Amino acid sequence: MSYLEARQIRKRFGHVEALRGADFDVTLGNINALVGDNGAGKSTLVKILAGALRPDSGTICVQGREVTFANPHEARDHGIETVYQDLALAGELSPAANLYLGREIRVRGILGRLGFLDDRRMDREAARTFAQFGVNVAGAHRQVSFLSGGQRQSVAVARAAVWASKVVFLDEPTAALGVIQSRAVKDLIRRVRDRGVGVVLISHNMPEVLELADYIQVMRFGVRVAAMEAKDATIEGLVTAMTSGDTSDSGVVS
Repeated sequence: MSYLEARQIRKRFGHVEALRGADFDVTLGNINALVGDNGAGKSTLVKILAGALRPDSGTICVQGREVTFANPHEARDHGIETVYQDLALAGELSPAANLYLGREIRVRGILGRLGFLDDRRMDREAARTFAQFGVNVAGAHRQVSFLSGGQRQSVAVARAAVWASKVVFLDEPTAALGVIQSRAVKDLIRRVRDRGVGVVLISHNMPEVLELADYIQVMRFGVRVAAMEAKDATIEGLVTAMTSGDTSDSGVVS
């Protein structure tokens, strides 16, 4: 059974119908790839499932129960986190401070009620979290702005993963990264999956999708045109589904 389901989601922006009855499913403990050409509606669908946008119609269900996300906080209450391409990291803060950004731990007692933060505990817990995910952040107290692109991406993914008890959306997580940095981020994504979290990978990189994904869903012009297990997919079949909607020769379930 899918943990998160979207059925017949529609969303219009003025005269543009971004989603025309889109379906989507997320299963836990798997990497679920969402692919499609530019303008297919992927970003709009993800923002709706993350609570950043409200659909015009359609239903969203969590564990079979219909829900409504008025904002990202309500999605997070259901264990859903998102890492967008801009990462949304505070460049002037350390990796540990970014991990707890918006969820800071206060010291106990009156000082905590006055707003004093327990920096030592957050540093200690952040170090443990990064170690669990295999994230190597050289100089843990350095500002994030001084880290490499791969390290920043790893911090963003780890932050989402540690708070995402159920689902994490990753938008082009290895874009603009080198080979070594991409490998580290891919390993991190697998570790998140292996913790039982449902990972949704949004990517244009078809070889990467076939390398990482357990399941693949294809969108075209605002609807899902195909869904399949990754082991049954080929790059040619995916590209054909993305560009023409034809799934007859790809072993794909429409």
